[in-house]
Amino acid sequence: MPALFRAFLILLLPLLAGCSSLYFPPPPQVPLLTQKGEWSAGLHTNFSQNTAVQGAYAVSDHLGVMASASFLHADKKQSFFGNKNNRQTEDHDFVEAGLGYFTRLRQDRRVLEIYGGVGIGATKYTEYSRETNLPTERREGTLHKYFLQANYTSKEKKSFHVLGRDWPFNYGTAMRASYVQITDFRLNGVARAPEYNIFFEPITYTRIEVLGPLQLQLISGSNFGLIPRKYVKAANSVFQLGIVVNVGGQKGGK
Repeated sequence: MPALFRAFLILLLPLLAGCSSLYFPPPPQVPLLTQKGEWSAGLHTNFSQNTAVQGAYAVSDHLGVMASASFLHADKKQSFFGNKNNRQTEDHDFVEAGLGYFTRLRQDRRVLEIYGGVGIGATKYTEYSRETNLPTERREGTLHKYFLQANYTSKEKKSFHVLGRDWPFNYGTAMRASYVQITDFRLNGVARAPEYNIFFEPITYTRIEVLGPLQLQLISGSNFGLIPRKYVKAANSVFQLGIVVNVGGQKGGK
């Protein structure tokens, strides 16, 4: 029963993502670096069309850098929670970069990473009347972000047998706290005061080894806005499905 309930929540996330917000969180990056010279790359997306390209590199045995670019350009009818007589467009482009520390724990069987970073991007939401196809509401501005994130996972892999072969997998968790502010904020062309929020985004992730270093990754989590806000709030999904590649790590695989 708990597994069925969890699956139901995952299916519900795309609907919850329809609540209007000008912040679309990129998936927390989990490179799981282990030694100098290792690099990680990933590509993720979700049902809301929020797509992210990510990369990370270990510049020393304990220091890593990472960066990501996410984008969303959608033209659709409003969601289950919106006015079905109207349609909406969402345009969101965002980049972020971080620097952090990584290490192995418990006799080399765990990986711990701690990153801090910044981000910036442009966001725009426009609602149109279905009858006239003219804008009825437009929100736009520039997003600034500061974040702190911790990743923790097991290096040891388990496996399941299906389709005549074993599929190694591992899993872990990440916790990210972010301060996000929108500046140059305009509502229907009229300047508004900046708005900010503090988000807490705990996630779990599962990686399934597909071929060599290529892995399929499922991210499922929550997004909590700690301050009640109207336009910068926790209304969009953290759920993501993607592929990840890690090359140059210590033997044993993560």
